[in-house]
Amino acid sequence: MPTPELISPRSPRVTAARRLAKRNFRGKDRLFIAEGPQAVREAVAHRGPTGENTLVELFTTVEAAERYAGIVEAALAAGARVHHAPDAVLAEVSQTVTPQGLVGVCRFLDSPFEDILAAGPRLVAVLAHVRDPGNAGTVLRCADAAGADAVVLTDASVDLYNPKSVRASVGSHFHLPVAVGVPVERAVQGLKDAGVRVLAADGAGDHDLDDELDAGTMGGPTAWIFGNEAWGLPEETRALADAVVRVPIHGKAESLNLATAAAVCLYASARAQRTGRGTA
Repeated sequence: MPTPELISPRSPRVTAARRLAKRNFRGKDRLFIAEGPQAVREAVAHRGPTGENTLVELFTTVEAAERYAGIVEAALAAGARVHHAPDAVLAEVSQTVTPQGLVGVCRFLDSPFEDILAAGPRLVAVLAHVRDPGNAGTVLRCADAAGADAVVLTDASVDLYNPKSVRASVGSHFHLPVAVGVPVERAVQGLKDAGVRVLAADGAGDHDLDDELDAGTMGGPTAWIFGNEAWGLPEETRALADAVVRVPIHGKAESLNLATAAAVCLYASARAQRTGRGTA
């Protein structure tokens, strides 16, 4: 098995990794950065649709390589280029103020929307007009935790591979299919054609989530559309859905943030589907 190589801050490999901070270079190279032991561990274990290794390169300090020896050994065994790097290199490649000593360069992960539909999904999160990368990554993490089958990012949403989004997902990028750049009209129509009920999550919705659960309508295949945290979903997007559903506020809070509302909605659907309510 090869051993890690010491790399210089002036190395072309460092320059190539550093430029992945910019979306246009990520798109051109179809590569993105994953930081920290959890994300890198998941990247090492992940394979692409044709069996290719997702992790192609790993930068690690000597200290981190000792602390996370299992991850480094797995990366080497998977054929990734592994570099021992001084803190200065990790600071350049990483997008955080205090990097955790492991920075991976990974191949893009997104799946064709048609493949997601063909798999017969039962629970899908659709991110429409979500512009904050931290929110996008957190919703992806919530969808993963709730057992969703896929996530769809519309063409009006943030880049899936934004470093903040990748960090916020804490490895969930590698766990479930994600389609990107899908026009919201196409996403909704495709899901409906696949037999999926499409619900728009909106604080001003005319359907109450508790009422939907009590009525037994939540047990079938469901997609939730989540919008921009600041202004929600535009009227034309709400009009595409089968129903616009609000999460009830029983206390005095003005509203829920996007990730919290998404977690409530996705877990409500997951619970209803597991108990079989509304599937008849």
